[in-house]
Amino acid sequence: MIRARPLLANAMADGWAGRCPGLALKRQSGMASDRSFFDYVLEQLSGAGDIAWRKMFGEYAIFCDGKVVAFVCDNQLFVKPTAAGRAFLGSVVEGEPYPRAKPHFLMDAQLDDRLLLARLIRLTASELPMPVLKKASKTKAGT
Repeated sequence: MIRARPLLANAMADGWAGRCPGLALKRQSGMASDRSFFDYVLEQLSGAGDIAWRKMFGEYAIFCDGKVVAFVCDNQLFVKPTAAGRAFLGSVVEGEPYPRAKPHFLMDAQLDDRLLLARLIRLTASELPMPVLKKASKTKAGT
């Protein structure tokens, strides 16, 4: 297992970097993710099942079957770590999607492998629990 958060991926020369010029410089700056990169990630995950997303603080949370399974932060894809995902990937590179976050699987070299990503996202979703819905707080009427 390698823990790293590389500024530039070796895989940028092919794949998404060729379709999104200028991302290499942006990745170093710590700015929000580009929509073109995020659209590419969604395209890669299209075979994983019921995929949804939510934009949060300039970055993106990716849901599969109602569960948060991944984040796109600083033009990088981070998948929530699970035992099944680790067994499937074998050797993993981990990184933090945002400051003080738990380490997630950093999908850099695997970003162009649509089948691998779809299977990883399905495995991750199957292993994660359903989110717990918070009860609405009661407010006093007339106060």
